[in-house]
Amino acid sequence: MLYDMHEIHRAAISPVRLVAGAIQHFYSNPWVPAAYTRFGRTMAAGCELLERTTRKYKKPPFGLAATVIDGETVTVREERVLRTDFCTLLRFARAADRQDPRILIVAPMSGHYATLLRGTVEALLPDHDVYITDWTDAREVPLRKGPFDLDDYINLVMHFLRFLGPNTHVMAVCQPTIPVLAAVALMAAAGDPCQPSSMILMGGPIDTRVNPTAVNKLATTRPLEWFADNVVHAVPFNYPGRNRQVYPGFIQLTGFMSMNLDRHVDAHVKLFQHLVQGDGNSAEEHREFYDEYLSVMDLPAEFYLQTIKTVFQDHALPRGLMTSRGRIVDPSLITRTALMTVEGEKDDITGPGQCLAAQTLCAGLPEAMRRHHLQPKVGHYGLFNGRRWREEILPNVSDFIRSHDAVILARKTAERNDPFGMGILMRRLRQMLPA
Repeated sequence: MLYDMHEIHRAAISPVRLVAGAIQHFYSNPWVPAAYTRFGRTMAAGCELLERTTRKYKKPPFGLAATVIDGETVTVREERVLRTDFCTLLRFARAADRQDPRILIVAPMSGHYATLLRGTVEALLPDHDVYITDWTDAREVPLRKGPFDLDDYINLVMHFLRFLGPNTHVMAVCQPTIPVLAAVALMAAAGDPCQPSSMILMGGPIDTRVNPTAVNKLATTRPLEWFADNVVHAVPFNYPGRNRQVYPGFIQLTGFMSMNLDRHVDAHVKLFQHLVQGDGNSAEEHREFYDEYLSVMDLPAEFYLQTIKTVFQDHALPRGLMTSRGRIVDPSLITRTALMTVEGEKDDITGPGQCLAAQTLCAGLPEAMRRHHLQPKVGHYGLFNGRRWREEILPNVSDFIRSHDAVILARKTAERNDPFGMGILMRRLRQMLPA
């Protein structure tokens, strides 16, 4: 019922938003003399704020058309290499003949679209062959396609890793650290040849008993039934997924913003001031951030509720009690996949120490296959976006990946054994000779 009321409210307020947009456009028109007055700028600024705060934000594009490799700009093409009902595997294909490490980024299914990791992908592109999980908004998936829960998520990660093949590296950001670690553990238990070469877990809730945050405490102070009764709703009739039970994105966005409400209000006040002052650069930075931040998707209810219970209430993985479709999830069986954990000193979503717990769980790994990085002065978002991600975290991640990449290691070994490349030269000469 709440979801229906939300849609009715959006429809009712749409005329106001259209009028605000028209007024804003009028007072921003360079041919209108009033646009150059303080009154005109104030009218345009106020109407833009009204339009933006009542807008229905769509999924933003990645918009990564090019990257720079060895000082040269090369084009990037977005390829949909594998589609499923709830997720599409995307590849950012570079127009460059390189054998860089292949990495699968598992984006969070936690309210925001995979485009939230645009900065992550952009920074990795020059030196990596990048794939990412692009999750589908649950309200767009017809009910006949069936449910999608945490076990389906784990199976899908394994499916993608098998599709990409051996010597793939996998990176999980926040929420997917649990299903990714579970998937790799299950592949290790089965002796799967497509086990990833390395696994990078960033700011994930591996053990939320460690240094619990407000988000963790909310999940433990109420029974699972409370979440099912209060935050799970049916998709309205005007979407393809009508009647599907979901955790609506707008509810999750409300929770996100309420955690730092003062900061968000202040940001919008500053946007108004920048617009009145004519500070276009600062206003554009605000628009870019909030166009992404306010774009949210619905989550399948079964996935959301199972995650709440398994990860935040039962702490099943760190307690050694996690199973998936009857299979025991035992990270200590991982012996072929190197592990790197990354945390932020000021992370208020996943407290420092929660992701580090994966190092203890993966007891079968030698020290040479482990690394932990605690980034000072960084919150949750800064782990995978922004200057410190590009300049301080990424170099450590890239070094770790390359130090455990089988193709690169094999090439380096060959170069050490044949420093002058005589083996390659002889093979090419043999190919040129007649049979």
